[in-house]
Amino acid sequence: MTSDRTAPGSAPPTATYRLQLQPAFPFEAAGAAVPYLAALGVSHLHLSPVLEARPGSTHGYDVVDHSAVRAELGGEEGLRALAHTARAHGLGLIVDIVPNHMAVPAPERLNRPLWEVLKDGPASPYARWFDIDWGRHCGKVLLPVLGGPLGEELAALRVADGALRYHDHEFPLRAGTEGLPLPELLDRQWYRLGWWRLARTELNYRRFFTISELIAVRVEDPEVFAATHGKLLELVRDGVIDGLRVDHPDGLADPEGYLRQLDREVRAAAGGGRWTVVEKILGRGERLPAHWPVAGTTGYDALHHIDGLFVDPAGLAELTAQYRGFAAPPEDLGGDWPATVRRAARHVVTYELAAEVERLVRAAVRICAAEPRLRDHAPWALRTALRELLVRLPVYRPYVSPDTPPTRTDAEMLILAAGDARAAFAVREEARVVFTVRDAALGRLGDGPHHRDFCARFAQTAAALRAKSVEDTAFYRFAPLLSAAEVGGDPGQPAVSPDRFHAFAARLQADWPSTGTVLSTHDTKRSADVRARLAALTECPDRWGRLLEAVKVAAEVRETAAPGTAAAPDAHLAWTAWQTAVGLGSPDGERLVPAVLKGVREAGLRTTWTEQDPAYEDEVAAFLKAGPCDPDHPAWAALGGALDAPARANALGAALLQLTMPGVPDLYMGTEHSYAALVDPDNRRPPEPRPDLLAHLDAGREPDGTSAEKLLLTAAALRLRRRHPQWFGPSGAYTPLAAKGPAAAHCVAFLRTDGRGGGDSAEASGGGGDGADGGAVTAVTRLSRRLAEAGGWRGTALALPPGRWRDLLTGRTVEGTGPLSDLFDRFPVALLIRS
Repeated sequence: MTSDRTAPGSAPPTATYRLQLQPAFPFEAAGAAVPYLAALGVSHLHLSPVLEARPGSTHGYDVVDHSAVRAELGGEEGLRALAHTARAHGLGLIVDIVPNHMAVPAPERLNRPLWEVLKDGPASPYARWFDIDWGRHCGKVLLPVLGGPLGEELAALRVADGALRYHDHEFPLRAGTEGLPLPELLDRQWYRLGWWRLARTELNYRRFFTISELIAVRVEDPEVFAATHGKLLELVRDGVIDGLRVDHPDGLADPEGYLRQLDREVRAAAGGGRWTVVEKILGRGERLPAHWPVAGTTGYDALHHIDGLFVDPAGLAELTAQYRGFAAPPEDLGGDWPATVRRAARHVVTYELAAEVERLVRAAVRICAAEPRLRDHAPWALRTALRELLVRLPVYRPYVSPDTPPTRTDAEMLILAAGDARAAFAVREEARVVFTVRDAALGRLGDGPHHRDFCARFAQTAAALRAKSVEDTAFYRFAPLLSAAEVGGDPGQPAVSPDRFHAFAARLQADWPSTGTVLSTHDTKRSADVRARLAALTECPDRWGRLLEAVKVAAEVRETAAPGTAAAPDAHLAWTAWQTAVGLGSPDGERLVPAVLKGVREAGLRTTWTEQDPAYEDEVAAFLKAGPCDPDHPAWAALGGALDAPARANALGAALLQLTMPGVPDLYMGTEHSYAALVDPDNRRPPEPRPDLLAHLDAGREPDGTSAEKLLLTAAALRLRRRHPQWFGPSGAYTPLAAKGPAAAHCVAFLRTDGRGGGDSAEASGGGGDGADGGAVTAVTRLSRRLAEAGGWRGTALALPPGRWRDLLTGRTVEGTGPLSDLFDRFPVALLIRS
């Protein structure tokens, strides 16, 4: 797994900095930030998707044209100018690519390949681009774009300028149909316009999760791959792009096949490989397939392990008990994590993904019809077996092909799921259908086109189900500690011990030393600093209890003064709203109200995106304004500054761990400072670089708060990585260091060296002021409030490797065994190099 994953001469980045490009922050603005980012210490800019997207898009994942760089960002000229500026400052560019889907925009002509398919149907040369089931709807593509049933929307349809128009939508007309009466004209097209609610059950094209406005692309077809990657490969060939982030590979029919083709084409274009990571969300205990030709994941697995270090298991248990007593959720609606996930999955697979499941049923029927021994499996039984298997998968998807035997892990996972799924059938003989579906999913029933289709589609549907049921539903229902409900996390077991963290880091260094690591992204539901503040609640659950009591008393007082104006619509809402506000750290109504409303819709307990309850949502907004958004609410005083010190320790500790552990750290824009952001669109705000503050710190000014401390720490670690890639890169080594004393569990420390074994000896120090060959030591404080309550460090010390060590944050030197009370007297973290 440490084989050549990048080309000779194309070293992996030392650190990347994610910029979320949008019309308000185009290539020119990114270019203006380059001198600051170079001074900060990163090696590469990490750009959100750069190809032509839906007009106004703030993220770029809704691509409409793969052959052009997005004009709203400055076009190809602007991108090449940015690359030139970056190069002049020693930086490269990493670009996010979106192989899985394209936008179904309004007007539809913005997506020319889709436009041509809508005009010419399956005979179009572009028909192979999209995963459309032409056997449905009499050979038409269902477009669920109407605001109501067709009969109620006919008056809004009109023909003008050779196209069919509906509000902002524009559809092509089949040759010879322009002059027909409207009903006949509609019947003659290669598409069927339908009410948007039909998408759940009737859609006949694969989409991104449950978003009908994003149509899946068949990049497994060589011609489609070539057409959709031509511009990107040209930019790689010309040295504009130095590396790639691959969005959502689990949506592809054959992720490994795609990645191998991408690797071949990149090597051909660039004369060698380029650093590539995949946005793969790993489940608990799941490993990235070792044979994928990538450097690793984007880093959500690292996020989970870092965050977990700052969660106190005892405090979490107390917080969970408070949650169950306060909100009293049913077991499967937030009371128990596994039960909550299972119920959410059942709902999503039955309703939200009904069209995808039915397409799988049709594929299974075709397989069974061709084999006499399977022919009596009825469609209802196949449907039941599919649902029961899918909801039991503990990861996003299996990676199976009829060409090769399934891995032991995938086989065991599906065998176990099938054993449990049989319980859904009352008749034992009918339950055998579960084994048929299992074997089809494992590629064991044959290698014909129907078998391949089922095998790929089962895995794709599993990925969509996992994302929608866990990240977009259960995370919002199970709410004892909101910071645990994060991409790649396990809210049921979020705490991570130091030993487990060290084992994870050592495994990364051995298997995926150039993988990505993240703490905040455009997809995280809360930024790292918000999560750091929430994690501190596990160290003082009693203070959270005081806040809840203050909320209750204030509601009673207000209810007496103005009946019907104070109570929360429900206890779950009160809990999540106040925890969201506490994490943000301020009663900012402009940001809290949209974030909490999004949360209640995602949870789907009282209102949803598609079945909104306006009265309930008004109650939510009113409660927020009278409660968490009111700076004078007594609950804020009840909490006081209890979280400030532990939140500071958590934020600085998490930042230093990410910046110095194995892997390539990716900093999300603005996170070199204190950065409190909630779920999108709150986390898409353009960055505000602070080169003046960085210059002042470089000149020796003392940091005047946590934000400046974080910038000082970040710059020191990034610059160290850039000066000594041999310590932190593929050839480096990772060695845990253990503190000794009564508070040893509150310190996490490790040594990074060049991997030649010299970092542990005094002779290897080299005598250089920058610790030329000596390596670096990271030490951080965890559970700092619990530490203080227990009496502090009490003589606990950290034995350093031989030599004199200098802390890059304070300038202090230490050698031998250093008392942690001295090492951490100014900051709760230390970054040392041999002096």
